[in-house]
Amino acid sequence: MAISNIHETLLMYTKQKSEINTKLSDVMFDMLSASRKNTELQEQYNQKLQDAYYDPEYGYGTDEYMMIIDDYENDHEFDLALLNSWESELEMEKNNLETRLNEITQYESSWTKLLQSNIKSDFSYGSVGQ
Repeated sequence: MAISNIHETLLMYTKQKSEINTKLSDVMFDMLSASRKNTELQEQYNQKLQDAYYDPEYGYGTDEYMMIIDDYENDHEFDLALLNSWESELEMEKNNLETRLNEITQYESSWTKLLQSNIKSDFSYGSVGQ
């Protein structure tokens, strides 16, 4: 009876590990998306700066040029701040999931040792049927 309860507990830990691994995969995918988004934002910002520099009407050397560049820079910094905030949240979630996964793995290990101990004691020299 005790052995079946331990098996059930081990299956519960296996299920929890699977669920956490799924969530961890989702978080890692989101982190990859955030990195890609960061690169895209930087490319868009660079393109805007280049377009503004060569604009025949408001390009480099005009009074409006610096105002346009400041607007682009402020928008870019705001977008980066939002993205960095999201990346920080993802990093915290990743760390929490990894911690939970490590805890469950340790619990699983101790229950596995208990299972081995129970099996050994149940089937050791003459104890069966007594």
